[in-house]
Amino acid sequence: MALIKSISGIRGTIGGTPGKSLTPIDIVKFTTAYGAWVAKQGSNKKIIIGRDGRISGGLVRDLVAATLQGMGCQVIDLGHSTTPTVEMAVKMENAGGGIILTASHNPKEWNALKLLNKDGEFLNAAEGQWILDYAENTEPVYAEINKIGSLTKNDTYIQKHIDAILTHPLVDIAAIKKMKFKVVVDAVNSTGAISVPPLLNALGVSDVTVMNEEVTGHFAHNPEPLPENLRELCSVVKKNNASLGIAVDPDVDRLCFVCEDGSLFGEEYTLVAIADYVLGHKKGNTVSNLSSTRALRDVTEKHGGEYFPSAVGEVNVVKKMKEVNAVIGGEGNGGVIVPELHYGRDAMIGIALFLTHLAKSGKTAKALRSTYPSYFISKNKIELSEEVNVKNIFNEIKKKYKKQPINTEDGLRIDFDNDWVHLRTSNTEPIIRIYSESGSETTANNIAKRIMADIKEMMLMKAE
Repeated sequence: MALIKSISGIRGTIGGTPGKSLTPIDIVKFTTAYGAWVAKQGSNKKIIIGRDGRISGGLVRDLVAATLQGMGCQVIDLGHSTTPTVEMAVKMENAGGGIILTASHNPKEWNALKLLNKDGEFLNAAEGQWILDYAENTEPVYAEINKIGSLTKNDTYIQKHIDAILTHPLVDIAAIKKMKFKVVVDAVNSTGAISVPPLLNALGVSDVTVMNEEVTGHFAHNPEPLPENLRELCSVVKKNNASLGIAVDPDVDRLCFVCEDGSLFGEEYTLVAIADYVLGHKKGNTVSNLSSTRALRDVTEKHGGEYFPSAVGEVNVVKKMKEVNAVIGGEGNGGVIVPELHYGRDAMIGIALFLTHLAKSGKTAKALRSTYPSYFISKNKIELSEEVNVKNIFNEIKKKYKKQPINTEDGLRIDFDNDWVHLRTSNTEPIIRIYSESGSETTANNIAKRIMADIKEMMLMKAE
């Protein structure tokens, strides 16, 4: 069992012992702290909540809603929803904040409280730390009987989200409809089933096959949209002679595509392709995190813009996007952020922009993918023992590669001409993640092996 308390929210496995997993006591404890934080911001105590399709969603929703009412909050429950939909609803309702009940790509035994500010964006480090400190150190005071909060339900926001996408100036419904796309969607038994098909229909795509469409939370496969989990989608796309396959995670903020021949478009290239389309119509800068493909930089510079890297994490990407006035940004895990809509990863606007791009290009998905530079990312990790001093190891790595460009904004990133390697410690487990990229898969793997050998050698030296 596990309970992970971080500045971005509270995540854990359902059941078990309080303080060691996500139990009802922990849910109430951290929801109370969040309610206190919202009250501290001012008089607006309206809170939006929404949940993905996982099994524990109803239980967690009831606890969160009742606790917020106990804190005197006015709760609006969107029911089954998506992370980007809840983010947009916070702004549309002029709410004081929101909580998304989802463990994103984690398996069914997990759930989480993702905490939003009044702008529908994830809390920053200081705000998240305030909530953690309050939960551990403050005796809460709940509302008296005449000040108990209210609970209302509103299931209209997925449609409002779709309506907002349809009015985006770069979404061309006529162009999409003209192509008569045939699309297969893997909804992974969550809220992609109630958001993606209606969006596709509204965009003029009438031939839609939905796999794993019952919202049960019993995920048909590991819900993270990685190649090894999408074999069935690839097979069905090819078997059905479909134009495209679409996969989302359980809360619909990550997006990847399957080409008409059953091959993967590549989750790293979701943002690249959409940015290429956006930049072709709106000049500007882009942002992705330090572990994302450099293909985004290539595409950005092709259009005359400037690319900026950020630390890993959506809140860091958004912060950097605002600093450099980026017109689009996101993460290499299929997360697309379109600021005109809202500052959050959103698979739904990603689908609309990608289909427009595909339609206007006149190409198949496979042909479109071939227009982008092909880079290979090797993803590895090294487990750490308690006595390992990561800071010292990173300093030694910096010394060894001091002649190379080095970025220390988030761990350690070293550039080698057109190749790079990024080392960072995990926020959730005692490991160092090593991501490396090159135009050659062999070279990417060799860079990772070389750095891993360096780290292991330094760990042995320090142990002696």
